[in-house]
Amino acid sequence: MPLGFMLPHVAREFGACPGWVLDESRTSKTLTLSAGPDRASRSEVIASTLAHFKENGTFRILKHWRSEQKPCYGPAGEVLFTIERAAFPLLGIVAYGVIFIAYTVNWEGSVAGLWVQKRSSMVKTHVGLYDGTVAGGMAVDKTPFQTLVTEAAEEASLSGELIYQKIRTCGTLSYFHTRKAEMGGEVGLLQPGVHFLYEMQVPEDIEPEAGDESTAGFDLLTLKEIKEQILAGHVKPWFALAVIDFFYSSRDHDRRKRARLHRNFHASSSQSRVPSLQRLISRKAGQPVIHCMN
Repeated sequence: MPLGFMLPHVAREFGACPGWVLDESRTSKTLTLSAGPDRASRSEVIASTLAHFKENGTFRILKHWRSEQKPCYGPAGEVLFTIERAAFPLLGIVAYGVIFIAYTVNWEGSVAGLWVQKRSSMVKTHVGLYDGTVAGGMAVDKTPFQTLVTEAAEEASLSGELIYQKIRTCGTLSYFHTRKAEMGGEVGLLQPGVHFLYEMQVPEDIEPEAGDESTAGFDLLTLKEIKEQILAGHVKPWFALAVIDFFYSSRDHDRRKRARLHRNFHASSSQSRVPSLQRLISRKAGQPVIHCMN
């Protein structure tokens, strides 16, 4: 079971750097991070490798450098290493985040509309697309709920008190995305992701307001309008999946179809200090291993 999935040409670049061992002698090709017995030393090797790639222009995706570290988890919930956010797709490791949907109801108690944010021109990817009321990647050493509270204040000006009182946890959404040209950088990089889902019914007198430069504003869209925006390609891909999951759960649709949004990645999955966290991890003599795609 792999920690991640890499394209062959990417694995060969890593394999040529100190601290990495590439084995292409078998059908199941592997790249092993051989240097570093602990989180700090592994993170240092990865940071050094990525700095080399960035300086030499090896990968276009690193032009989107964010100077933001993200965690890579082990089977017991431990952080194996941290890595620059822009480099996640190179290793094909699981990225974790949160998606929060605020919704209104009509006089019958049915869902009337969803508050969705429009991504501003300041963000690195998916400029101008609709996203969750609140959405963001998990930071190092933060739980999903801590991430939600932080992002809710920053993106939508929603108070922690309101979140604590009204929020409802809705499990996780898992998906496997292949990077497209419009996202910038190398095409075809493999991006597995897990998002922790939250939702909250809000009264008419509460409206989210843009709190930072990443958000252009908010729209309250009806069910018909959000469907039209998804079909037109105006919605961030994983938020579109979250919307589908939202309506499957709220309308009690076929559970077999909804289960397709909650798959494991054919790898170990366990409960730990981070609730419901699904992981991709393999060990080889105590060292993280990444599978290279043929």
